[in-house]
Amino acid sequence: MKHNATSIPCGRRFWEKRTVTRSLTARLAASVADPILRILVTATLISRVGRGIFLAVTVLYFTLIVGLSAGEVAVILAASSAAGVLASFASGWLADRFPVRRLLLAFTALEALGLICYALIGDFGTALAIAIVVGAFGQAANTSRMAILARAFAPEGRVHARAVLRTVTNLAIAVGSGVGAIALAIGTADAYRWLLVIAGISYLLALVRLVRLPASVDEIPAGEPVEPLRTETGSLDAVANRRAARRAAAVHSPWRDPRYLLLTALCAVFGMQFGVGELAVPLWITQQTEASEVLVAAVLILNTVVVICFQVPLSRGTHDFRVAGRAAGIAAWLMAGACVVYALAAGIPAWIAIIAIILAALGHAFAEVLSQASGWGLSFELADPVRMGTYQGLFGAGYSIGAMAAPLVVAGTTESMGFAGWMLLAAVFLASGLGIRAIARRAARTAERVADAPAVAASITG
Repeated sequence: MKHNATSIPCGRRFWEKRTVTRSLTARLAASVADPILRILVTATLISRVGRGIFLAVTVLYFTLIVGLSAGEVAVILAASSAAGVLASFASGWLADRFPVRRLLLAFTALEALGLICYALIGDFGTALAIAIVVGAFGQAANTSRMAILARAFAPEGRVHARAVLRTVTNLAIAVGSGVGAIALAIGTADAYRWLLVIAGISYLLALVRLVRLPASVDEIPAGEPVEPLRTETGSLDAVANRRAARRAAAVHSPWRDPRYLLLTALCAVFGMQFGVGELAVPLWITQQTEASEVLVAAVLILNTVVVICFQVPLSRGTHDFRVAGRAAGIAAWLMAGACVVYALAAGIPAWIAIIAIILAALGHAFAEVLSQASGWGLSFELADPVRMGTYQGLFGAGYSIGAMAAPLVVAGTTESMGFAGWMLLAAVFLASGLGIRAIARRAARTAERVADAPAVAASITG
């Protein structure tokens, strides 16, 4: 009886554990229940492992294997980013005029071939040309993917899909970075080159999933005109219709949408927080604090864990303007506070500095998650559905410009000005985040007035 008495609680615990596991599995499965999202998730998981490999080895490959100088590497990376900015505009324009599914397949295949060609470079000129190709087609593929999300999902599903893809991206890049460590451990030229080839092949393998995307992803949302309207007189004249088409396109252009331009600019400014995490924080820890250099890796791991665990749940509801505004406001205060605490970590005992940096890194990570969620929601909901590709291309280009400017901004603040520079960054992030919140709140008020207008008119006429 003693055996039975003790085995029953153990059995209960076993089944409770199985129930928890099943519940977690069910939640994970439910998050990718949509067949289109499943295709995008599996393709992203495969290709972003290759991206992680590339990020882990590329700079050392340029310097140690190809023999490029640090200045040449900087030029290559800058040129790749600049090509991505231009490609974002171009691919957004194309996504509104050609089947976006085919564009995504083409851009992904060309990016894959570019990654494989990295294994063949032997001089600066070749490396620069290939980096421009990879940067351009990589950003073009990303813009096409955003256009698919905008068209294939309802408003409440777009941000969820984007959050799931970002979570999968972080997880896959972490795995790919671990694989890339193989080349760093072996240290031979062949090891670097073969891993770059594997990175390219992973993108080609992702095409196996992307070809299964349904034709519905190319459809303009219901109720929106697919073709340009005829002239006011109903003319069938080709020249007159081309003029009418240009006028119709101008009406839906994001360049004539001041609110969207301002949103893009503010999100680009706040997006420089990535540069703070990648450049400013590591340099501050190693040069200005008493904390060990190991803390740099710990902070990066902490950020990855927070993104993987919280990006999806904290993105819920941010298709609603008021929810997006609250998320942006919280992110603004968290990021400003993180900058202040990072700055205070200098000149204090090591153990206090470690605690301060970890607390700042936590605030920074949650600011990243919330700012991304609010930015995605607003970028989708404030865009004109007729030109969703063009709008997403502009928004993506804004982020790319912010990423290009981030190293210069970081160098001009935290590196040059120290504590005062961190305070300046805190003010910049607070102002940009609160500006995004203001746009969201104003959009919410406008939407509420539009929704209430029929009821008000009915009460007046009644």
